[in-house]
Amino acid sequence: MPKSKPPYPEDLRREAVELVGQGRSIPDLAESLGMSGQSLRNWVPQEQLDRRERDDGLTSAEREELRELRREVKRLEQEREILERATALFARETETRWASTGTSRRREPTARIRSPRCAICWA
Repeated sequence: MPKSKPPYPEDLRREAVELVGQGRSIPDLAESLGMSGQSLRNWVPQEQLDRRERDDGLTSAEREELRELRREVKRLEQEREILERATALFARETETRWASTGTSRRREPTARIRSPRCAICWA
């Protein structure tokens, strides 16, 4: 699998998009800069979105925020899954202990375990 190239510098991207805006053709400009024409085609509308000249997509800042939020949701889902598994494990252990002692199944209230990373526990 070929390695991907490092991203083009931001100033090169801005200058290339500006030249396209001044009337240079994308294939000619891409060839003279030694890059893919498709990269340049992708940059032009994204730059217009960032400058609020278009409103049919997400700006770069909004894309980054969405990426971060998705990462956070994934982390929280993993934490919730761990807590659910731990709860089920503790419930099984408690049931086993009650069954092995032969005492009544009436349970005493337990203290709430508060995780410093769990927003639900601190609500």
